[in-house]
Amino acid sequence: MTVTAPSVREDAVPASTAGRRFIDKVFKARELAVAGVLVVMLLATELSNTEFLSEQGVKDLLLNATILVLVATGQAVVVITRNVDLSVGSVLGISAFAAGNYLQGGGSSLIAVVYAVVIGAVFGALNGALVSLGKVPALVVTLGTLYVVRGIDSIWVGSEQIVAADLPDGFVDFGHDGLWVVPYLALLALAVLLCVGYYLRSFRSGREMYALGSSPEAANLAGIPVRKRIMTAYVLCGALAGLAGALYLARFGNVDSGTGNGYELTVVSAVVVGGVAFTGGSGTVYGAALGALLLTSINSVLPAIGVSSVWVTAINGVLLLLAIAVDRILALRVAAVLRKQAAQMRSARHA
Repeated sequence: MTVTAPSVREDAVPASTAGRRFIDKVFKARELAVAGVLVVMLLATELSNTEFLSEQGVKDLLLNATILVLVATGQAVVVITRNVDLSVGSVLGISAFAAGNYLQGGGSSLIAVVYAVVIGAVFGALNGALVSLGKVPALVVTLGTLYVVRGIDSIWVGSEQIVAADLPDGFVDFGHDGLWVVPYLALLALAVLLCVGYYLRSFRSGREMYALGSSPEAANLAGIPVRKRIMTAYVLCGALAGLAGALYLARFGNVDSGTGNGYELTVVSAVVVGGVAFTGGSGTVYGAALGALLLTSINSVLPAIGVSSVWVTAINGVLLLLAIAVDRILALRVAAVLRKQAAQMRSARHA
């Protein structure tokens, strides 16, 4: 007995460790694949058009990606919990107009940004309450709030339009200026991305969101406050959509009742293409950010190589279908490896 017991422990630990390492490698490989496609695409475009990656070209690429990266970061957190938020485009639009309306009256730029974030967080809390407390499917809830928020926005905005001339010069300048080729908006989005990524990885409540997405039933049995975590995810997603609305206003200096219309589908595509499983429990916000950068770069690449921009939607759809197919294949592969590891551990216990 004294010889057999240590042998069981030595066999079991490496098997479990190997399984975890394999899963970690799978998720990292998905993000690296997206990064690889992005780099190859940009370099190939540069060879075709030597002005594409000029100083202004790089700056434009980052500016175009900033808004989508912010919204995709919040969406990724919700999707990790096995939910979705289809109202982010409408929330972005109404938050942008609210910030612009406030600035028109001579308000502070900082308070305008906070105002937009609060509005987004309120709508996020509404979504979270309906999903977690009302136990209504997220797809149904957020599709409903998409139209509700869009309707409120249309009634409030009407035919009014906010343009750059109505905004403080400093606010508009912030939306275009930066440090060399890196815009201030991109730096702000990067800071938010790193904070959210650190939270999900290093805080217990962040890791519990992965557990919730992997198996809501098991998470509930394990004592994880499921409703609280879902609420947190939705509030964060709404707040980031509100922040994106304020930055959208600074970036483009133009807001009307159609702002953000259809944006939710692009956001979901970016998240899924970036390796966040739509079934929840896996992926990172960094992958979602890479997916956002890839999709926005395609919008810039096609005109640069002389291809009509009407292909953008079709290409995004193909990428989304490929991402879903890859996700399914990897999920089956991971499940097979875990079953093999479990069988090895059972055999070791009975040895």
